[in-house]
Amino acid sequence: MNNRIDQTLAEQMTGTTAAEKVATLFDYMERKGQSFYDESVTQLEHACQCANQARLHDASTTQIASALLHDIGHFLLDEHNAESDFLEEDQNHEEVGADYMEPFFVEAVTTPIRLHVPAKRYLCTTDASYYDGLSEASKRSFQVQGGVLSDEERGAFERIPHYQAALQLRRWDDLAKVRGLETPTIDTYREIVQACLK
Repeated sequence: MNNRIDQTLAEQMTGTTAAEKVATLFDYMERKGQSFYDESVTQLEHACQCANQARLHDASTTQIASALLHDIGHFLLDEHNAESDFLEEDQNHEEVGADYMEPFFVEAVTTPIRLHVPAKRYLCTTDASYYDGLSEASKRSFQVQGGVLSDEERGAFERIPHYQAALQLRRWDDLAKVRGLETPTIDTYREIVQACLK
C-alpha cells in the first residue's frame, strides 16, 4: 500500500482563486476517483452519493461539502480495493484528509471529515443494531480502526465541536454504496464547496 500522501493537489490549489481551487479539486477527484471504494461503487460515485444524501436531507452547505470530501484521504493515499491489503491496515485516511483540507476549508467542513471514522465507532458502541447494517468493507475496517469505544473515548468524542454533524455524515456515508444509482455529478456541488472555502 502506498503510504505517501500526494502533495500535488495542495500545490496546485495554493495561491489560486476560489473558483480555481474548486476546479482543481474536482478535476483531481474525477481523475483519482475511478478506482473502486468497494465491490459496488467507485470512490467518486461514493463521494457523489454521500453528498446527494446530504442534499436530500436539506443539510447545510458545510455538511454537503463534508459529505462530498469525507474520503479525500483515500484519494490522497491512493487507497482502493485493487490493493491486496486495502482496509487491512488503518492508514488514517480521515486524519490525512482533514489535515490536508484544513488550510483551504472552514472547520465545519474539516472536523466531520476528521471524525467520520470515530463516528462509526461511536455509533457501533451506542447502537447495537448499527453494526449489523454496515457493508462488509465497513465491518472489516471497523476492527482495523479500533472497534468499540471505551467510556472515556466516548465522552471525549461527545465534547468535540461538530460531532453531531460527523454522526450524520457517517449515516449518509453508509447509504452511499449503491451500485448503479444515478446521482447528480460532482459539478452540482461547485458553488456549495466554493462557499465553504476559507
